[in-house]
Amino acid sequence: MKNLRDFKVGSFNAYNLALPDQPYYDRKYSRAQYERKRNWIGDQLDQMRADIVGFQEIFHQEALEEAVRASDYMRPAKIIMGKRNGHSPAVALATRFEVLSHEVIVDFPEPLQIDDVHIPITQFSRPVLHALVKVKEGVEISVFVVHLKSKRPMIPEGVKDPHHPLERAKGQARSLIRRAAEASALRSLLMKYLFNRDHPVILLGDVNDGGTAVTTQIISGEPPHRNFPREVKEKIWDVLLYHARDIQARQSYEDFYYSHIHNGHYESLDHIMVSQELVAQNPNHIGSIGYVSVLTDHLIDETLSDERIGYWQSDHGQVVASIELRN
Repeated sequence: MKNLRDFKVGSFNAYNLALPDQPYYDRKYSRAQYERKRNWIGDQLDQMRADIVGFQEIFHQEALEEAVRASDYMRPAKIIMGKRNGHSPAVALATRFEVLSHEVIVDFPEPLQIDDVHIPITQFSRPVLHALVKVKEGVEISVFVVHLKSKRPMIPEGVKDPHHPLERAKGQARSLIRRAAEASALRSLLMKYLFNRDHPVILLGDVNDGGTAVTTQIISGEPPHRNFPREVKEKIWDVLLYHARDIQARQSYEDFYYSHIHNGHYESLDHIMVSQELVAQNPNHIGSIGYVSVLTDHLIDETLSDERIGYWQSDHGQVVASIELRN
């Protein structure tokens, strides 16, 4: 651990990982189906070779433990699972490093009040997982694993025609409001670890929106305008999270970043964000993003093919970023 110079982090939406014969939503895996999915996840982890992986859509910790043990590289990893909220899956963390502490955050840190409008949403739909990870002697990193509300329309039970365009529109608005509320609450949580501190933070997860979407920028914050005074910029940099994909794009001639395909739309829903302590442009950085890759060979554009993604696979690509330590 003393001579560690670089490591990798990743985000992995496992797409409903559950034990065999255990109901999740309205279905369940047979033993053969489960084993195929478990082994596929293990193979993907071996391709990623990440030392810290944030997972989403985990129904049972035992299933995740078996999938991680199916990976040669991740086999010795410690696994921490978040908390399921009702019938929803949870997030989880697997890491080859020492975990000094961890917490599961269910409730928003404060009620969401916008002007005179009170938003009656007080909890994360999938509770946030926060862990303090010791990467090497003298280097401790706060890792957050998140999964925000999807874009799928929230249609109340009893609606006469759930496919009516107006009902779909109202359902999408409900999902957006919830995702925005969760993003705002997450930003509030992150400020505790970002504001006025030289403490590295990494966020891993499926935020169900692209990097330039308003909800995503609520989480990360927006970079200061180039004409702002230096003292104003420094205050913004202090609490900003930087998207690994944007750092990669600035270092490369090409940018093919997407992690999900839906109805022919190539979307970037899965993200790795880092604080300024892990950005090379910060003169006091302790490390920096080396490269970013996304495992997408298994994804299929179903508008162009009769094939379908296998039940044992994920409908998301896995995102990996390498981090090179300064010392």
